[in-house]
Amino acid sequence: MKIVLRILMLGAIALLAYMCVTTVLSADRFEKVRKVRELAISERLVDIRTAQIGYRNMHNVYAGSFEELQRFLNEDRIPFLIKEGELTDEELKKGMTEQEAVKKGRIRRDTTWVLAKDTLLGREYDVASIGKVPGFEQHFFTLDTATLTSPSGYTVPVFEATVPYEIYLGDLDRQSLINEKDKKKKMNRFSGLRVGSVSEINNNAGNWEQF
Repeated sequence: MKIVLRILMLGAIALLAYMCVTTVLSADRFEKVRKVRELAISERLVDIRTAQIGYRNMHNVYAGSFEELQRFLNEDRIPFLIKEGELTDEELKKGMTEQEAVKKGRIRRDTTWVLAKDTLLGREYDVASIGKVPGFEQHFFTLDTATLTSPSGYTVPVFEATVPYEIYLGDLDRQSLINEKDKKKKMNRFSGLRVGSVSEINNNAGNWEQF
């Protein structure tokens, strides 16, 4: 009987050790994969922010959909300043301004109108992909807009683009995902990646940039 109990105890210890090692490995892989995926996703969110700021500069509001944002990038033109020549140190010491230098023909400053996509994101940028979650292209970011009132009484247009953990981490270790979501909930933070906010004026910051 004692031998049987000892065998069962050793088996239980071995199983517990295996479960501990497996848990550690699962959590370690979760973090490694998460960092890689979030790097790609945050870069796409920065592209969305760049495009939205360009859109607002032209229309005084943010685009309410990715279709609208894509149309802006593909069809609208925005001003681009062409600079040729610079003031010399000697001219700067004499107090010459750029305006004076332009009048004298010393330097050239012309404004031309360039396709929004080319200026903001580059000619080779795939505009059709801007709303898609990298690595999970069947899923789209959620895009929302709103108007908030600043402490000084000004109305401020805002936007946010978000993607929850479930979309890009749902295929990884379930317990690690539960733990991460629980941690964010206790900290009152969004469980996923987000740029901008429709609940606060945060200068279009990404939540990975704030903490």
